[in-house]
Amino acid sequence: MTEATDGTEEPTKNSGGQSPPPGQMAAQGGATSVDSPASVETGTTSEASAKTPAAGTDVASTALHEPTGPRTAPVGVERTGMFGVHGSGDTSGFGLLVSAPYIPVPAERPFGGYFDEVADALTAGMTERSIPSAALLQTTVANGEITFYFARDHLSALFWLVRDDPSLRFELASSISGVDYGPGVPRRLHVVYELTSMTYRRRIRLEVAVDVDDPHVPSAVATYPTADWQEREAWDMFGIIFDGHPGLTRILMPDDWDGHPQRKDYPLGGIPVEYKGAEIPAPDTRRSYS
Repeated sequence: MTEATDGTEEPTKNSGGQSPPPGQMAAQGGATSVDSPASVETGTTSEASAKTPAAGTDVASTALHEPTGPRTAPVGVERTGMFGVHGSGDTSGFGLLVSAPYIPVPAERPFGGYFDEVADALTAGMTERSIPSAALLQTTVANGEITFYFARDHLSALFWLVRDDPSLRFELASSISGVDYGPGVPRRLHVVYELTSMTYRRRIRLEVAVDVDDPHVPSAVATYPTADWQEREAWDMFGIIFDGHPGLTRILMPDDWDGHPQRKDYPLGGIPVEYKGAEIPAPDTRRSYS
């Protein structure tokens, strides 16, 4: 925080002159619950290295303490309004709404609570199973959750690791969902895996990003059978193709539906309605105020 000339406090600016994005301050702290760390230590990465025993080889240690590879987290775009309507009268009442770009911040050790223990076990397991450390692209701690961003190439081996390793035991895929950060964002399509350890009562998030022109991700059904219908929904709504899925068909829309309705570039209106012979008008033409 910095002090303004009138004595009030203003949010600290980053190097680009902007306020820290949502989640950046949360990465410095934590919450107490069954699903989040009970305490968060403070200190530098070097201090954490001195206090925490090394896990695995030097390569594994590097993956734990230093971000590797390119940023996979999305660098979003600023959005205005609720529906993206421009120049024709936004009747939603949210025309002046401005959403700042979403930029997850890489976390530094110590992460706090059980997060460090999970990170140690994860990287040691990657070394044992010959999963390269470069597969882990970024680690983020925000809102009481830890997210590991991975490259898709080694995702199948990673699922077996986090499920079967005695120190991890994330036996349940609680949720698998798709995200589209919209046109103009590199690798705009993301798949988010919410994994739960019934053994240790812990939760982590895995996330992978792909380009809209190559939306292929390995299926998790062989490891997590509950991924079946969840991957079908992500395919139906976002067009993400899960290679190896036993029956990747639509689950919400009719089989012959054209497009994927939750993509940011999918039209909001003017789409024929199934069986009714009608058409949904665009949001800025549904009603007007005098």
